[in-house]
Amino acid sequence: MSNSILAKQSSRDVKKAILFMIVSTFSFALMNVSVKYLDRIPSFQIVLFRCLGSFVLATTFIIIKGIPILGNKRRLMMLRAVVGLIAMTLYFLSLKHLPVGTAVSLRYIAPIFAAIFAVFILKEKLKKVQWLFFLVAFAGVLVLKGFDSNINSTGLGLILTASVFSGMVYVILRKIGKADHPLVVVNYFMFVGTLVGGILAISVWIQPEGIEWLFLLLLGVFGFMGQLYMTRAFQIAQTNLVAPLKYIEVVFTISIGVLWFNEVYTFYSFIGLIMIISALILNTMVKKS
Repeated sequence: MSNSILAKQSSRDVKKAILFMIVSTFSFALMNVSVKYLDRIPSFQIVLFRCLGSFVLATTFIIIKGIPILGNKRRLMMLRAVVGLIAMTLYFLSLKHLPVGTAVSLRYIAPIFAAIFAVFILKEKLKKVQWLFFLVAFAGVLVLKGFDSNINSTGLGLILTASVFSGMVYVILRKIGKADHPLVVVNYFMFVGTLVGGILAISVWIQPEGIEWLFLLLLGVFGFMGQLYMTRAFQIAQTNLVAPLKYIEVVFTISIGVLWFNEVYTFYSFIGLIMIISALILNTMVKKS
């Protein structure tokens, strides 16, 4: 295959990966809106419903499409499931100790960990200027959300550890590559999450009431879409290009907050938005060049 054909194929893959990440981040933003209504529900119970809904959807799609449900790289997919479940659980637990803004901001350290892991594990190359873009994007998140001066040490430890595990997830997805269908990869994660979340939720169960049932069900739907398209993006493009695009979730979350919850954002919020978007665009341009 000629270099020009390979270059065109690579360019198409990058564009598809960016589109997939946009869909993924918007879905996760909607999932965050659902979580907003579930403060009364224990974390393990939220994990259960988030994974159960996605597991049912993923299994249904797999059966309809006639995809081998066990896949090929089974050990890697199981590892991805375990690591992803740890990251998810730690994140939900951290929300019990930290303000949501602080937790969300700290969670976005994950792409930096992913880029570091990718350099050493996947031998991917990272230009020096990209590190600057990562720092600018993360600084934008801090400006956008801000830090609470009274940070709980337990919550801080939980969310930082969750970010490390999330970074590992990105790299494992790249390691799996195109060997397995994205639905199968997602289904492993959802199966493990449903099983473990269900067991741990028994002792802390609180009966959902009214609209809480709706938002618990939406957790699985939006979570499934977000996970599926994120997986597809990481399977076709390099980690250090795709991972920073997760920052777009902050933009979507703010937009939904303004339109749905009538939230008000300051001048510094818009400065943070500009920093994030600019850094992402520059990183994409540098990577493609």
